Amino acid sequence: MTFEELGLSDEILAAVAALGYEKPTPIQAQAIPLVLEGRDVVGAAQTGTGKTAAFTLPLLQRIGHGSGKPLALVITPTRELAAQIDGVATAVSRHTGQRVAAVVGGVKYGPQVKRVSDGIDMLVATPGRLIDLVDRGDVDLSQVRVLVLDEADRMLDMGFWPSVRRILGFLPTKRQNLLFSATISPEITQIVARMLHEPAFVEIARKGTTAEGIEQAIMPVEQSQKPDLLAALIEARGADRVLVFTKTKARADLVRTILDRKGLSVAVMHADRTQQQRDKALARFAEGKVDVLVATDIIARGIDISEIDHVVNYDVPENPEDYVHRIGRTGRAGASGYALTFVGPDEITQLREIEYLLGKVLPVHDLEGFPYREGRIIPFEGRPAKRPKRAAFGAKVRSGRIARR
Repeated sequence: MTFEELGLSDEILAAVAALGYEKPTPIQAQAIPLVLEGRDVVGAAQTGTGKTAAFTLPLLQRIGHGSGKPLALVITPTRELAAQIDGVATAVSRHTGQRVAAVVGGVKYGPQVKRVSDGIDMLVATPGRLIDLVDRGDVDLSQVRVLVLDEADRMLDMGFWPSVRRILGFLPTKRQNLLFSATISPEITQIVARMLHEPAFVEIARKGTTAEGIEQAIMPVEQSQKPDLLAALIEARGADRVLVFTKTKARADLVRTILDRKGLSVAVMHADRTQQQRDKALARFAEGKVDVLVATDIIARGIDISEIDHVVNYDVPENPEDYVHRIGRTGRAGASGYALTFVGPDEITQLREIEYLLGKVLPVHDLEGFPYREGRIIPFEGRPAKRPKRAAFGAKVRSGRIARR
């Protein structure tokens, strides 16, 4: 199928060509016609499948031009996701003549107010800043025709749903609703039942599905050896662009310091960094000016950086679904990539939760020549991909041999 067959206007098709999109992804091919029909839509697909364009392209075509008050509202949980959506919408608007703005927390209020007051057709917002704007009388949502909830499952995880419910009260009751999420949990199902009217469901991948082009493996290692293993891994594999995830901000800073001392070009990104610092780190990484970006889960979703060679889980994520979103930063749009997860002896239970979600056991990979400490714990090769019991499992390595237990 081609974009021309989806019912998009000539202006939108010109934007599609300028953006370099050659053919629609499955989520785009299925969702775009439904949105153009005016249907409420629930879209579920793994990261890196083109969800942003799946709602942005038909949404801008449907709303046309207004009097200055936003006709479309996109609510998303993080500043980085808002920036991504704003970037795609702004690129499209150059061909349609529409006005787009993004309002997010962590940046100056004044410039955002001016952007909105100048008149917009589409508004992209994080919940907290949007409520501030409405409470101060700086934005009027009474003309919104289309509402998009992007990464709805993430908004639930981050505790934003009370704010979202409040925002719904500012909107006209008669509107088109689009809900996009990586997973459809029971909580999301309840929201759909209350909020959407006879929605069409577009589900591209089941919960826990990862991109086919990602080669996944685990690397058992003692916690104290993780810094040395990371540096040795980067040196051995010669990866030009590596994204490293840690579980805390402090550990992200520590990893950045360690790699910097080893002469690697590194940037760091987490919630304690200012928006300007985060934008700069992401831009330098995207442009290839730094080889390694160390981050917390703040950017595990929604950031579209091409040509990431490796994703390294320095720490096993506590939430199994975060694993899927982390490694989805590589292997995007059909490309190949590698996802390696360092597993310490105290992280085996989290590993098994991930394998249960994926429905498969991840292979063990060792870095040849690395001086692993004797006695490290290696997950048993014949373990099933089942939900783990409380007791740890594994095997001890002595003199290079696996002693199963």
